[in-house]
Amino acid sequence: MKPDVLVAYPLRPRFMQELEARYTLHRLDLAPDREAVLAQAGPLCTAMVVNCHVAVDAALLDRLPALRLAACSSAGFDLMDLPEMTRRGITLTNTSVALVDDVADMAILLMLAARRRLVQADAYVRSGDWGRQGMFPLTASAAGKRAGIVGLGNIGRAIARRCEAMGLRIGYCGRQPKPGVGYDYFADPAALAAWADILIVATPGGTATRGLVSGAVLTALGPAGTLVNVARGTVVDEAALIAALRDGRIASAGLDVFLNEPQPDPALTALPNVTLYPHHASGTEETRDRMAQLTVENLDAFFAGRPLPTPVN
Repeated sequence: MKPDVLVAYPLRPRFMQELEARYTLHRLDLAPDREAVLAQAGPLCTAMVVNCHVAVDAALLDRLPALRLAACSSAGFDLMDLPEMTRRGITLTNTSVALVDDVADMAILLMLAARRRLVQADAYVRSGDWGRQGMFPLTASAAGKRAGIVGLGNIGRAIARRCEAMGLRIGYCGRQPKPGVGYDYFADPAALAAWADILIVATPGGTATRGLVSGAVLTALGPAGTLVNVARGTVVDEAALIAALRDGRIASAGLDVFLNEPQPDPALTALPNVTLYPHHASGTEETRDRMAQLTVENLDAFFAGRPLPTPVN
């Protein structure tokens, strides 16, 4: 008998084939009648496959009394009630270790694109304005500047290494200094922003960090500063960001994430000094394969009684 697994969100096709070969899958993601699937799967499934797009709350958990593992194929789990899962003895795993490099690369790409006005310069060439109006206006360098990183976890450290290689000085903020880290430490984002030329947000989302980058933080960053966000849209006060960009209290921003996805505020997307990316920093074939593979490995370890590769709680 193959173990029963509930699929609330699918993996990439090749990895779904692996799951089908090893497990009896209950496809909540495809179900025309979710209640019927939950009624059948609830008493059977000790594990499920989820993603950051799935809300795992007490109501869903009530329908899954046998559940002991939620294998999340994304890094984020903002819609999941982790305290309630922990209280019920359910372990959550995620895939944040699989996407570090691509997200860090995107932070650098957004930083450079925002400061060098890549999107506007591309349009300047395509439109013929270069030939008609002459050279494009001068832009802002990154080399030699100060990069402040909000959240020095795995992704934050990878961003810092890349910034160091480009000749930037690194500072960071967090709940406390990281042992063995030689970067400049600041106790709060406002102090970090006042020191930095570029503020890069790489901290987890959730209620604890909602609005962490406030209007005061943006004002501290200053009129020559650049904000880069590869974390979650909730971490930045988006209304304050729109005002700061519009009023020139910061120079530019590069954003992979937004408060309202996939339909960001038109007041933000209309601004000329913001570079936008559709929450796709981890969106490469290689990284999405690694994320799916890690999800499979967590399931396999669970059913084999081995330590889980990436437990969250």
